[in-house]
Amino acid sequence: MRLEAAARMDLFRKLWKARKLILVVLIPLSLLPLPLIHPTSEACCAYVLMVTAVYWVSEAVPLGAAALVPAFLYPLFGVLKSSEVAAEYCKDTTLLLMGVICLAASIEKWNLHKRIALRMVMIAGAKPGMLVLGFMCCTVFLSMWLSNTSTTAMVMPIAEAVLQQLICTGLADAQEHSDTADGPEDDSAVSDKEEELDKNQLELFYRSDNSGTKQELNTEVQTVEANGLVLKPSSSQEFMKHTNGHLPQVAIDIPNVKRVKARRDSQYPTKRDHMICKCLSLSITYAATIGGLITITGTSTNLIFAEQFNTRYPDAKVINFGTWFIFSFPIAIIMLFLTWLWLHFLFLGCNFRETCSLSKKRKTRREMLSERRIHEEYAKLGPISYPEVVTGVFFVLMTLLWFTREPGFVPGWTSLFEKKGYRTDATVSVLLGFLLFLIPARRPFSSSSSSSCRNRDDDDPLAPMITWKDFQRLMPWEIVILVGGGYALAAGCKVSGLSVWIGRQLEPMSGLPPWAVTLLACLLVSAVTEFASNPATLTVFLPILSALSETLHINPLHTLIPSTMCVSFGVMLPVGNPPNAIVFSYGHVQISDMVKAGFGVNLIGVAVVMLAITTWGVPLFNLTEFPAWALARNVTGSL
Repeated sequence: MRLEAAARMDLFRKLWKARKLILVVLIPLSLLPLPLIHPTSEACCAYVLMVTAVYWVSEAVPLGAAALVPAFLYPLFGVLKSSEVAAEYCKDTTLLLMGVICLAASIEKWNLHKRIALRMVMIAGAKPGMLVLGFMCCTVFLSMWLSNTSTTAMVMPIAEAVLQQLICTGLADAQEHSDTADGPEDDSAVSDKEEELDKNQLELFYRSDNSGTKQELNTEVQTVEANGLVLKPSSSQEFMKHTNGHLPQVAIDIPNVKRVKARRDSQYPTKRDHMICKCLSLSITYAATIGGLITITGTSTNLIFAEQFNTRYPDAKVINFGTWFIFSFPIAIIMLFLTWLWLHFLFLGCNFRETCSLSKKRKTRREMLSERRIHEEYAKLGPISYPEVVTGVFFVLMTLLWFTREPGFVPGWTSLFEKKGYRTDATVSVLLGFLLFLIPARRPFSSSSSSSCRNRDDDDPLAPMITWKDFQRLMPWEIVILVGGGYALAAGCKVSGLSVWIGRQLEPMSGLPPWAVTLLACLLVSAVTEFASNPATLTVFLPILSALSETLHINPLHTLIPSTMCVSFGVMLPVGNPPNAIVFSYGHVQISDMVKAGFGVNLIGVAVVMLAITTWGVPLFNLTEFPAWALARNVTGSL
């Protein structure tokens, strides 16, 4: 009996290990009767859609690989020609993303992001409440232009350095208080203790690798004895690197094998210090999500929405960089403030006067030491370099050209050209990105290079701002293929008539008011995205919600824009999105902390988005009327 039970358990273990392979094989076979029994275009398209959706949600195969399923199943079932499917995998948004990645590569290569982050934190100060708000503001700003994952990867090491400074100073303070309680000290002992305190400060060094782009965080903590806890320096204590597709991540390894819960217990001088670490860590991942909402290029889900919307409704000239920014910027500001209040209440309490005061008289010694560390790190960057200036100019220029292309209330710069409709935001993005491959990184007519350029391409005085390797390192090709797969699915739904069939099945919902339909859609996608990837979730729901809006004669933007924003609110679990996983890997927070804080942020996000779509979104997108461009699409689909 024991042998049989062991054999059974061994079989279960093998099946569990092979569960993804079993799912990959069983799903297509179990759904195959659908196109065989009903050999229509709608049934064949539904089969492809369901197989791809299951692959995406279960992540049985990589997301990019699953996005290639329509490329071979559509031609096999006769839904679309192979050439037509291939054309869907490279759209205007692909070029837009490539240009933005060129600028992001230049920002990271020349450390402009680090200068911006440290400067904002210096302005905010070291008071816990203001420190959290300062990090959130700089993270939101960076996430507007870089991916949420890259932004979290950049900011989190800086925040970790500040937190370690807080912990080390707290341990030294505890030692000092302990010695004071044991007995009086002479002046020499006090001076020795101050010297020891200086040795205990966190040492942060940024080293550049051969390409000058990766940054490594090193910490050395000298021996500190506090309340029976001994932390000794060890040659084996290193920062463990974790990659997320953009930048290396680091996590602290505490060389104290006797304490399994070193992070959660003795590592922190006081419970308040632990709460500050939790609050600051979670604030960064939430701020990255909020910042990604502001611009079309801020996150991949925004790009997916823009391209699918413009493909489905080509006559609707309402979604561009300017209109999206005007709608989403107030949302981000309100969410930023409410999220900060929620995290402050949850982890720091309600004493805002103590945690947010800017007065120097109210600063503790630990806060002053933390401020000094931040200033020292900023001083290490040196004066602003020529490549940083060029990158900043390109950044401002790209933003201005996006805003002024077709602002709507006045003629844009595209009106200077005779042919209309040829130039998009991708045109600006690719042009400026291309120029970064040409402009030298050294100041022209200058014999000496700047300090930041000394170790980079010394043999070539005409070395460009970025190289193809810099671009290749940041370019998320998996997202490009994933977005292309979404476009292919949408094209198949349109050609086969599946979207019209789905819309007819949703006619019973016609009695609901538009705000109720939008609220249900927002709650549904925000729940699903906690367990599935954001791009995959949105790609599945967009055609369904478009058909629903057309059937109910609701402006499609009334449901599509809120759903696109709410799909980014997968913030309750580490698997919700990559920024959550990065922050969780640092060990300051537990899953229970993320669930508790993320649930509040999720509710805040849905509430603010609903407020926006029913107030300033109505005149901005004319949501009270069923537009002609949607009516034309509905009539064409019905035919």
